[in-house]
Amino acid sequence: MHNTRPKNLNLFTIQFPLPAIISILHRLSGVFLFLLIPIALWLLAFSLTESGFDALQEWMDNFYTKIILWVLLAPFCFHLIAGCRHLLMDIHLGTSLKGGKLSSLLTLIIFFVFVILVGIWLW
Repeated sequence: MHNTRPKNLNLFTIQFPLPAIISILHRLSGVFLFLLIPIALWLLAFSLTESGFDALQEWMDNFYTKIILWVLLAPFCFHLIAGCRHLLMDIHLGTSLKGGKLSSLLTLIIFFVFVILVGIWLW
């Protein structure tokens, strides 16, 4: 059997469905969170001293620090919500085509709600 179908290997011309995009973004947010571990550990060690804790509280009064923290917490929110989606799929909830599309859309909606709530919490 000789297969003569054309093959498209250019990933930039392929239109991925929403569940695939959510899955890829879940992996990317996991890599981003992994790369943030040293910074989080440094901030934890810095906050364990009295002067470091006071300095961190002073930094949190700055508007730009809050924006940076908000941007850094967004991948955490997405990874948490998309991870819950993957766990539900592991117990066979939302594994159909329609269920996958719906759970992907719900993941995005819940993510945006969480990001807004985190922003309200920071300010």
